Amino acid sequence: MNVSTIALKDVKLSEDIFIDVRSPAEFAEYHLPQAVNFPLFRNEERAEVGTMYKQHSREKAMELGLTKFSMKLPSYYQQVKALRAANPKKRLVVYCWRGGMRSKTIVSTMSLMGIDCYQLEGGIRSYRRHVQAILAQAAKTPRPYIILSGHTGTMKTEILLQLEKEGYPVLDFEGLAGHRGSIFGHIGMEPRSQKSFEARLSERLIELKNASYFIIESESKRIGRVILPDFIMDGKQQGIRIELRYPFWKRVEHILATYKVEEHSTAIYEAAEKIQKRLSPLLQEEALRALEQKDFHRYVALLLEQYYDKRYDHSFKQYKQCEQTIEIKSFEDGVKKVKETIDSLTSGL
Repeated sequence: MNVSTIALKDVKLSEDIFIDVRSPAEFAEYHLPQAVNFPLFRNEERAEVGTMYKQHSREKAMELGLTKFSMKLPSYYQQVKALRAANPKKRLVVYCWRGGMRSKTIVSTMSLMGIDCYQLEGGIRSYRRHVQAILAQAAKTPRPYIILSGHTGTMKTEILLQLEKEGYPVLDFEGLAGHRGSIFGHIGMEPRSQKSFEARLSERLIELKNASYFIIESESKRIGRVILPDFIMDGKQQGIRIELRYPFWKRVEHILATYKVEEHSTAIYEAAEKIQKRLSPLLQEEALRALEQKDFHRYVALLLEQYYDKRYDHSFKQYKQCEQTIEIKSFEDGVKKVKETIDSLTSGL
């Protein structure tokens, strides 16, 4: 049966309703913006069908897949029907990995049941090529970078997010990666895959296509499972740096508030075990004692003073001198001073 298809260039990413029929694991790795996951097969079922294909034949794999899906068809139809009812004027676009059997099966079945929908040509691989093209174009059209620097706990991320809310051209890499960049960086967040990060980055670059510059936080090349593109690192290396200074014990308080120690104590203890081997024997002993006593203020202070600050000071030497160093007293003070500095630095851009 022929089905209605649509190319990626003809869809409206912000308006069409996308149904991802891949397994939950595939969907979790990355998916189209705002897509919903109506999996044809659960993770283990997909593995079974794949094994049947490899060990026997395509025909046997299709028979197994049909058997498993046929039992789900009534409930699957109800899901799609409800989605159509909730979005009567929007197109339903169904996709799988490469526009093959899974999405074609759903589109043809739903069409027979009176629900019009489209199969995305090339599946999510076409979207992946789209993302890569956007990143390649961004690499060819470099723009000036303003880099917000400072020791751990100087509220760089929070200030960036406020600037973004106010319309400044911010690229929030930690938010896009779902990770803060350190051994403790995953706590309270949802780390994303490289493909998911790049998809979200490409969306943001499209939003900022008319920006004359970008504002970023000073990050290492790796943030959790994500590696930043070379053109970002080049921009960081050559960009204008603004250094934030914030009182030491206020930094400690800010870190404790950010990581919500009581709420995420298990994850914090697990991360603490991983970082122990990176510490000097004396610091290991002191840090362990602080944790055993649940003296988190002392623990954070030790890591900042004896580990993170020293690493930052060492890496800071590789960059050119900052255009501005800003002493901040509070979040509001930091936002005000950073805005004033950026406005001054970019007045001619």
